[in-house]
Amino acid sequence: MTNRKMQIIELTLKNIQEKGFTSFSYEHLAKELGVTKASIHYHFEKKGDLGIAVCERIQQGLERTFTLMKESTLPAEEKPFAFIMQRIEFLEQDGICPISALQADYQELPQPMQEKLLQLSQMEIDVFVELLKEAKQQGALQATHDLEALAVLLISSTKGALQYKRVLGEAFFLKMLEQLKELLK
Repeated sequence: MTNRKMQIIELTLKNIQEKGFTSFSYEHLAKELGVTKASIHYHFEKKGDLGIAVCERIQQGLERTFTLMKESTLPAEEKPFAFIMQRIEFLEQDGICPISALQADYQELPQPMQEKLLQLSQMEIDVFVELLKEAKQQGALQATHDLEALAVLLISSTKGALQYKRVLGEAFFLKMLEQLKELLK
């Protein structure tokens, strides 16, 4: 992948986290990169094409983090929390989850992008469930019967807390992380 193409994807990812997918244009990207709109269109004919490339970038990050956790020497019961912390580190200081930002714009996204986001959203839950299963097999989470429901609860809580962090600050977010860690014992 060309350097310029990756710059466009990374800048788009940043814009999605800050403003959402529908709130920026190729003109915004061109100004921020110091290039023409035509050079962005050269790499991504339509904004939906760019959106799919961003989803693929997010997917690669999820896959890398999941692989890192699966191969980690951490005890299985610590991996779900470590996975969440790795994903949080992927975000900018006050960034929200790019999947959440795209989900907020879901109704406005082109159909192929909606389909890609649906796959990405399910994948996020599935990889987390896999880590929870491993933890349960090693003796943790014995009171939990529905691991998918737990995954949805923990992912939703984390993403919601990232939104609240923008308004209520770091202390609020750290309080949520403490509770999340307790739930995973």
